[in-house]
Amino acid sequence: MNTNTQNSNTENTSTRSTNTRSTSTRSGTTTAPKSGRTIEEKKAQAEALHDSISTQVEDLRNTKQWTEFLKFATAFHTYSLNNLLLILSQRPEATQVAGFRKWQGLGRQVRTGEKSIKIFGYSTKKVTEEDENGDSQERQVARSPILSVFDIGQTDPVEGVEVPGSITAQLTGADDFGIIDTLSAHLVENGWMVEQRSIPGNKNGHTNPEQKLIVLDADLSREHMAKTLIHETAHVLLGHTENMTDYTLHRGVMETEAESVAYIVAGLVGFDTSAYSIGYIAGWADADTALIKSTAGRVLYTAHQIAGILTSSTEKDNDDPDERLNSDDA
Repeated sequence: MNTNTQNSNTENTSTRSTNTRSTSTRSGTTTAPKSGRTIEEKKAQAEALHDSISTQVEDLRNTKQWTEFLKFATAFHTYSLNNLLLILSQRPEATQVAGFRKWQGLGRQVRTGEKSIKIFGYSTKKVTEEDENGDSQERQVARSPILSVFDIGQTDPVEGVEVPGSITAQLTGADDFGIIDTLSAHLVENGWMVEQRSIPGNKNGHTNPEQKLIVLDADLSREHMAKTLIHETAHVLLGHTENMTDYTLHRGVMETEAESVAYIVAGLVGFDTSAYSIGYIAGWADADTALIKSTAGRVLYTAHQIAGILTSSTEKDNDDPDERLNSDDA
């Protein structure tokens, strides 16, 4: 997908560690990747989950829904690296940007009061000058006017205008499987902050590497918020937040990696994110199954890292001091 600009770095921080809306209210106890299995069995399950991503993306690629999505995606201009950096510096969560009238032509309206993103355009102007002999000479002069564009998250669908259906569906479950508390605590221990606040538009979360801050949309279901936090944690562990230029150049690969990790970890824990994850991965990977497969090493390693964090937390929660005293090793 020719996404024009995605993860993220944004906004100001407030209270450290936990959240604008506290994460202390769990839907249940921490659920680690299902216990009672050997390391080999867990690795095999993770590999099977990663393999299933390519299969499901292939299936999506053969649907009318994907064709309609591509028509919408290809309507956007591909920006230069300099403009991509400008866009992300002003609106880190941007994914698809276009001018005011372009959005209207695509069946969406920029909301009143939204602040435009400034980029450089390119045009040429024909000028006539006299040379040293007094003869008229025409030449093209390049110009770089400042243009205003808006992200899709700053727009709303125009009523009555048909727009392409989304290839992703939000998760609606009420259980976060203890993931939000556990990963938030781990991130805080490692110098990060995690906040929940309402995020305008269609962004579920973002990461600000300069402030070491992860923001989650407070309006998400607990299940989707858990998936989003795994995704953002994966960005951190994979090193995606260390170099913004690198991220901009390789955004498709990095988003593919982070969401693949989220899908696998969720599967290990016991909930299915395919309704959202497969379309998201397909979009960022251009439905390129070879690219998806090429990320397996980094994705599986990071998925096991996060699964280990969740497992460690569960073992601490379930540690019975009486059992320790009565064990053979006491």
